[in-house]
Amino acid sequence: MNKTFKALSDATRRKILRLLRERDLTAGEISEYFSISKPSISHHLNILKNAELVLWEKKGQNIYYSLNSTAVQEIMNWFFDFLERRDEDEN
Repeated sequence: MNKTFKALSDATRRKILRLLRERDLTAGEISEYFSISKPSISHHLNILKNAELVLWEKKGQNIYYSLNSTAVQEIMNWFFDFLERRDEDEN
């Protein structure tokens, strides 16, 4: 879970996840939304891959990145569990 929270701590990576929520994209397509270098985008994508927040699939010469909805669901479950326990502690 630590890798996940580290990945989510960066605004660029959160924006990448929002973009991938809409549709699968290549690194080149993702880079069009940012004013940073393509190697920087690759660095952010690697962090997201290591945190298992994005999946990738090679299609021809391109690699398409997609949101790992299972990982996002696990994060949401963790937050809901965290909030429920906090509510229980207050009662």
